[in-house]
Amino acid sequence: MSDADERNNSGRKPLSLGGRSSGTVQQSFARGRQKSVVVEKKRKRPGPAGKDAATGKSGAPLTQKDKARAALAAKAKQLGLSEEELIKRQQAILRARSEQEERAAKQKVEEQARQAREDEERRALEDMRQREKEERQRREDDERRAVAEAEAARLAAEQAKIAKPAKKSAPADIEQPEEPSAKTPSRKADKTKDKAERGDTEDNRNILESMGGRVKSKKTAPGGDKAQPSRAKEPKRRQGKLTIQNLVEDDEGRQRSLASMRRAREREKQRRSQGGQARDKVAREVVIPEAITVQDLAQRMAERAADVVKFLMTQGQMVRANDMLDADIAELIVEEFGHTVKRVAEADVETGFISDEDPEESKKPRPPVVTVMGHVDHGKTSLLDALRSTDVAAGEAGGITQHIGAYQVVLKTGDKITFLDTPGHAAFSSMRSRGAQATDIVILVVAADDGVMPQTIEAISHAKAANVPMIVAVNKVDKPDSDPQKVLQELLQYEVFVEDMGGDVQAVPVSALKKTGLDELMDAINLQAEILELKANPDRSAEGVVIESQIDKGRGPVATCLVKRGSLKRGDIVVAGAQWGKVRALVNERGQQMKEAGPSLPAEILGLDGAPEPGEVFAVVDSEARARELVEYRERVKRDKAAAARTGGGASLEQMMAKLKSNEVQELPLLIKADVQGSAEAIIGALEKVGNEEVQAKIVHAGAGGVSESDVLLAQASGSPIFAFNVRANKQARDLAEKEGVEIRYYSVIYDLIDDVKGTLEGMLAPEKRETFIGYAQVLEVFNITKTGRVAGCRVTEGVVKRGCGVRLLRDDTVIHQGHLSTLRRFKDEVPEVRAGTECGMAFENYQDIQPNDVIECFEVEEIQRSL
Repeated sequence: MSDADERNNSGRKPLSLGGRSSGTVQQSFARGRQKSVVVEKKRKRPGPAGKDAATGKSGAPLTQKDKARAALAAKAKQLGLSEEELIKRQQAILRARSEQEERAAKQKVEEQARQAREDEERRALEDMRQREKEERQRREDDERRAVAEAEAARLAAEQAKIAKPAKKSAPADIEQPEEPSAKTPSRKADKTKDKAERGDTEDNRNILESMGGRVKSKKTAPGGDKAQPSRAKEPKRRQGKLTIQNLVEDDEGRQRSLASMRRAREREKQRRSQGGQARDKVAREVVIPEAITVQDLAQRMAERAADVVKFLMTQGQMVRANDMLDADIAELIVEEFGHTVKRVAEADVETGFISDEDPEESKKPRPPVVTVMGHVDHGKTSLLDALRSTDVAAGEAGGITQHIGAYQVVLKTGDKITFLDTPGHAAFSSMRSRGAQATDIVILVVAADDGVMPQTIEAISHAKAANVPMIVAVNKVDKPDSDPQKVLQELLQYEVFVEDMGGDVQAVPVSALKKTGLDELMDAINLQAEILELKANPDRSAEGVVIESQIDKGRGPVATCLVKRGSLKRGDIVVAGAQWGKVRALVNERGQQMKEAGPSLPAEILGLDGAPEPGEVFAVVDSEARARELVEYRERVKRDKAAAARTGGGASLEQMMAKLKSNEVQELPLLIKADVQGSAEAIIGALEKVGNEEVQAKIVHAGAGGVSESDVLLAQASGSPIFAFNVRANKQARDLAEKEGVEIRYYSVIYDLIDDVKGTLEGMLAPEKRETFIGYAQVLEVFNITKTGRVAGCRVTEGVVKRGCGVRLLRDDTVIHQGHLSTLRRFKDEVPEVRAGTECGMAFENYQDIQPNDVIECFEVEEIQRSL
């Protein structure tokens, strides 16, 4: 019995609350047990007026806004969201719905526009077809009219013929042959008549019937002359392949395409817009380079390339659109088509790279640029070290300067002087020349104990060629054997007149070691700079000259530049020779970063795409496109010059090939790597002077920077050693060189490099052969010896005969054989030599024609090693 039944049986009533409805629900449990549970439902009590339904609080009557808020809160609670989340969700739904409606409306508009366009095109197509139908109907009417007129004319002619009295009447049933009438129908009428006879149209059949059977049909009945009615035209079955020609011939089933209708409509609109008149031709200014293609020329003239080709064909030239034309022919074509010509050359790309001279009012004073020049080991770098209070010479190999250094010195007075230090070795002549061209003043350093030397004379020549003033610094006056006066007297031979001897060249005795005379030298430089009145405009784009360049590991290409005018800033686009780039950094000689470099200030530029050639002029351009254009033109010119040098040189290609085949020239391939570009250039110039017409050095590649793996691979392919000057190979390059068997030689002094190459070239020279006469022998008798051949019994008449020496066989004072002795015997014994007045036996190598009374001339050949 359940609990509810027990409660009912006990007479007790179940508990209940007033105003609540109750019910009983059976609840099931495990193992088949059940239980009745009383469930009561609370009835909602209506609240008093003015009481909030949501909160149960009394207040003012609910507004529409409050009801909406309450509904929103209830819905958010039902969905398990906050009111803000529900609001955002509803806003997103509304946004998506509005976007969908906008897309639908847009698609509807586009569909309507597309439908309108299709309707318009369909109407235009129908109109076009209607016009074509009307035109075809009009042509048929004209043809029928022409046929009728021709037939009427023929009938009139026949009637006129019948009206005349006939000589002899013919039977009525025999058809009389027709005579040609005076008015014969035209060819078009005859063709139309034939068409009518074939029974193509109903009207033509009516015309034939009205003629009364006078014109017979091709198909007649067997029993009479009356024409049978023609059958309706049936579509013929297509036979054979379906070709374009068959489709074109089938006019009835062929219609114009929609694209053709559009083009026709566009032409009609254009004709109407122009009023039916042809548009006027526009005359243009056409820029013509040195060579241009037909297609490009037509585009510049705004003409069709086919028209240009047709014009050239009428002139007797068969060309295509991609063929090249020279400037003269292009100019004639442009003038013929009614345009004006503007001729430009390929070299015009250089125009504007170096601007004109600045106005005087924009110039400001600038520091002087001084170049120190002189013979090797005369103390140039030591003098500059004394001025800069540094010790650059201690870091130089061999105690000599082997590349240009650029420095700026600030004096105690605040004045600035830029110094350029140049090498003194003979191989660096081009470097000294560049230094003289980039300078304002030249300091000629002459050692007081050595005097004027070859490189001193060369420096004087460079200074005079550059037309720059000179100051003579007589160095090493502190030595006991110095004689400054002797140096000044020697300079007179080279037209260098100092002030003490009535000239205008300042001469200052100095000692770099003792640091004496330096103030007088600075005063002389300042005085000369004041006379020159050096000025430049700093407020413009920079221009200058490249002093030196190199490939630095970690920094890439580095160019040492001297700014002549303007200011060079970071971010400027610079073109230097065949290299260009954006300036990433400016570094002075002390390694300090600079924001800009003004006039007469040397600086290292980072950011170029390669190491430019020393001596090249650099300038700032306005855009990268302009820089690429300049560089491409210069590289193209450089390639053309190199190709001309390889194939030219004053000899034809046949002569060069013949010279190589005969091995007249032996080349020593070399690969040069140097620390700076100027050193590589100097080494190349020195090696070119070492060879002669038989042997010479061939530079496979020369550049600045360390030895890399690509250099080793190039050397291995060309079979050349690598000469590294003041640079080293990295580990990968060393391992690869050892694996491939490539020799790498390291040098720090240019003397050693040149001497090694010279010694190698001398070893390649063929030794000189010198012939020395040693004696004569007279042939007395000739004997035939078994296993030996013919042996001459001789008497030595002069000198001596040696075994293995060279011999010439003379017969009647004519040389008939030249060779070597194979046998020299005295009696039965082999002897090394036989002297005059002694008899002996001789046999020649590979020669048997010996006769008595022949004379044998004996000589020795000595090989002498040649030198360059």
